[in-house]
This record gives sequence, structure tokens and C-alpha cells, in this order.
Amino acid sequence: MKKPDLPYLEYKTVKSYEYIYFRKGKTRVRLPDNPDSEDFMTAYWAIRSGKRVKKCKTTWGDLIIEFYKSPRFTKKAAGTRANYRRHCEAIREKNGHKDVTRFRRKDALNVQTALQDNWSKANERIAVLSILCKLAVDLEWIERNPVVDIDKLEGGEYEPWPEIKLIAYERYCDQYEQTDARTIYELAIGTGQRIGDCVKMEWADFDGEYINVVQDKTGTKVAVYCPGRLKAYLAKLPRQGRHIMAKNLTQPIGKRAAQKAVESVRKALGIMHGENRLVTHGWRYTAAVQLADAGCSDAEIQAVTGHKTMEMVRKYRAKRDQKAASKRAQQRRDEEEQNKTRT
Repeated sequence: MKKPDLPYLEYKTVKSYEYIYFRKGKTRVRLPDNPDSEDFMTAYWAIRSGKRVKKCKTTWGDLIIEFYKSPRFTKKAAGTRANYRRHCEAIREKNGHKDVTRFRRKDALNVQTALQDNWSKANERIAVLSILCKLAVDLEWIERNPVVDIDKLEGGEYEPWPEIKLIAYERYCDQYEQTDARTIYELAIGTGQRIGDCVKMEWADFDGEYINVVQDKTGTKVAVYCPGRLKAYLAKLPRQGRHIMAKNLTQPIGKRAAQKAVESVRKALGIMHGENRLVTHGWRYTAAVQLADAGCSDAEIQAVTGHKTMEMVRKYRAKRDQKAASKRAQQRRDEEEQNKTRT
């Protein structure tokens, strides 16, 4: 490190690391580590001129610390906390030192625009910013939430996978021995659970008939009856640890590792991006739609997927009912036309 030619600087080495201080009389203040940086020079001259700026106590980093201690975070399910944390740490990494009180609505809109290629991530980031700003209002750091009522981006809905893509996925996994990608697929569609819950499933959770699941997102405990297809798959799957998707003897593979395994197959099939994009959450929809097609009631579908409310279940059924009703109506039209022709 090249030492700057400035008065009142003191250097102190602790455990092979050198710290720089401004020292004059009784004043001794640590300076930024890089003497070539703008922050160093700004801090040095502010202290030397007697105009040292007090450390801001309303930064995004400070707000996130308060958020992690608040019921808004601690009372949420583990899956929700993990998602909140991912967004908070991304905010802290880029803007942790910045003052929350200077944050404006246009700044939130700029964040949304920067993430617009991934509409779901953009919507989640705006939601987390709004939660943080609401906390800042409660802490009396700001008077109003600048993020409130920002319209969500529309990028379509998560769709169930069509049969032709399901078959293509299975064939690719088998041909190229993509065991993790195939196993997470079978667990997700067979049980109707989220990817994060599937990777945590242990062999002990499966009694040969039911798989017991505690959903991270909702905290809901469900015992899902294992369909014949999944039973047959699990019977042939080698047991390599405590978990069905084992990383080692005691740990499961991570959620991200499972997602990456699936992504390699999605890329190969051309369903990773663009109009043909299909996502893993669509498997949960696929399970629900297959149950609806089999004539299951809303309550029966909910018993498998573990949704807390019937809203999403009714959404699945509405789509299938509309499709079936369309077929019946058009078939009656055809019958009527045929009757006219005969007469």
C-alpha cells in the first residue's frame, strides 16, 4: 500500500493488517482502508476541516438489521424468511450504505425496470422493498411508503406442463442419466409439493404408503399418499443417505443444486426462455391438473397439494372445467349439424 503524503496520519498494524487513522491532539478517527479512494480523501478532509459528517443511522443496512429482528420477518415460515433474506441481502450488497430517507418512488421503479426480464423476481423485489419501507415508516425514519401501489409486472402465469413436454423431459433424463433432475421431477409431480420441500424429504418420511411433509412456505403439515408411479420409482432408487435426494449421508442436496439439474434439461429441450418457457413450479400445477382430470374434488386436491386456501385449487379446476365444457358444447353443435344433415 502506497502511503499518502498527508499530515496527521497514523498507521497501526494488527495481525498483519494495516489500519489508517487521522490523529491530531485528542482526535483519533479510523479512516477508510484504501488511501487511493474518494471515500478516504473525503473522510480525511472532512475531519481535518472540522466538518466531519456523522455516520448515517438510517441506512438500508441498518433497516435490514431491524427487519430481521421484527415480527414481519421472525413470524414468517422458514421458506418465506429465506426468500425475504435473499432479496434483503441483494439490497444490502448494493445499497447497504445508502440513506433510506433519500429513497424515492422513482428509485423503486428503476429497480423494477432493471429486473423486468424476470418479472416474478421484479415483483418479489418490489414487495420486499415495500415491506422494508413500511417498517421505516413505523420507525419514523420516513413519513410515507414510496413503494406502495406500484403495479406488478405481468409476465404470464405458471402453467402446467403439457404431456408432450413431460414425456420429452423423462426421456432426456433417462437417456443422459440425469438422476437428480428425474428424481426431483418424480417427487414434485407425484406429491404436488414445491421443489424446496421435495429436496428435504427423508426416507424416514416415507412409510411405504404416505410421505410426510412440512411445507416451508406455509408451515402446513401434510401426509401425502404416494401414487403407484412414485412408489415404483422410489423402490428402484438407490439409498445414498438419510434423504431421498442425498448430498451425503446426512444432508440433502440444496434447492439451488436441484434447480440447476433441472435447468440443464430445460435448456436442452428449449423450454428455458422465451414463449416456450416452462418452470419447475409448473409441476405443482401439473399435479393439481392431473388430479382434477381424474375427477378429484377441490378438497381432495387440496389434501394432496397442501394449499392453505381453496383459491388456487379453484383456479386449476376452472381452467379444466372450461376446457371440458367447451368440448361438450362443440360436440353438441356437431351432433345438431349431423341431425340437420340426416333430415
